[in-house]
Amino acid sequence: MDLIPHLFRTESGKITTVLCRLFGMEYMELAEDITSDTFLTAMETWPYQGVPPNPTAWLYTVAKNKAINHFTRDKIFREKILPTIHANKNSEVEFNIDFTGDHIKDSQLRMLFAVCNPVIPSESQIALALRILCGFGIDEIANAFLTNRELIYKRIFRAKEKLREENIIIDEWPVSGISERTTSVLHTLYLLFNEGYYSESDEQIIREDLCFEAMRLLHLLIDNEKTNTAEANALMALMCFHTSRFAARKDAAGNMVLYADQDESLWNQELIAKGVFYFQQSSGGDRLSPFHFEAAIACWHTNKTDSREKWESILDLYNRLLKMKYSPVAALNRSYAIFKLRGAEQAIMETEKLKLDTNQYYFLLLGELYRDIDRDTSIHHFKKAISLAKTDAEKKSIQRRVES
Repeated sequence: MDLIPHLFRTESGKITTVLCRLFGMEYMELAEDITSDTFLTAMETWPYQGVPPNPTAWLYTVAKNKAINHFTRDKIFREKILPTIHANKNSEVEFNIDFTGDHIKDSQLRMLFAVCNPVIPSESQIALALRILCGFGIDEIANAFLTNRELIYKRIFRAKEKLREENIIIDEWPVSGISERTTSVLHTLYLLFNEGYYSESDEQIIREDLCFEAMRLLHLLIDNEKTNTAEANALMALMCFHTSRFAARKDAAGNMVLYADQDESLWNQELIAKGVFYFQQSSGGDRLSPFHFEAAIACWHTNKTDSREKWESILDLYNRLLKMKYSPVAALNRSYAIFKLRGAEQAIMETEKLKLDTNQYYFLLLGELYRDIDRDTSIHHFKKAISLAKTDAEKKSIQRRVES
């Protein structure tokens, strides 16, 4: 039954978050257990009794009943958890198991701020967000990070322990200022999106599920007046512009297609329009962030016209972005803009200054830049890129550049 895995991905994080907000961070595993048990009940029931008319409401009701059963039957709940919840909330627990849309969104937003806490490393923030808020399994997260399930399990376990030690309370907004913590949350979502956009999975060059989960969580911030910042809108614009070209970034065989070779007719114009909208919304802040510059660059890339104005604007944006925040990816992309404006020789000089000898994209770019200057050197760089590429799909894509 394909419906249950789909609902697990879309609804398990909501159920876990609402229950965890009720129980407290200390009992996160209990919230996860009740959620898992709810879906296990669905798997045992639906094949024989049929899918209920409203499957999502059925799941919420079962989860609520299972939680109430814990309240009434479990000794630990009666003696330890219930008094704490009553003291904090000053109301009956049963009436606080609220699975209405607004409460779910608010709970997920608060959980997002709790998970994206600087007391735990950024890679652990992403792993915990994928696990708790997005319903990803341990194996899925391990595949996304190209590591083993044991390491991911340890990261998540240590992250939970640290949040308990720091007594992080989901119901409370950060006392140090919403703006600062919002920036931290945005950084985590940016990293999550990039894990999908620059996927190193053996099976996919784009992990669209990671990208769309990052966008879904970012919508929670934008939909809340406390966290609807200019920086959040700039990040959403960036994500929209990037996702608009997903269909063109890979061919029918799933291989990577470079920007210059992409079919513009495959670009999603609705997402481009949404990107423009969010970029306009991002103009209301009192300062520019790196997301503003990246979004502006991505916006120019939704225009396939190969004009001098376009590449002069992109180069200027990269110069300003790198002054604000250096990154090897931005530096490499700047070199490509130089190539488009000033030719391959100057672009080669700028690229070789970077000395990114462990980066496959560095050698891939050099291979392209040397293509019409020195074929042997070009092939040498392409082969070096192949040796550093982490996936078969990427190796095959670069090999085609050698043979073309």
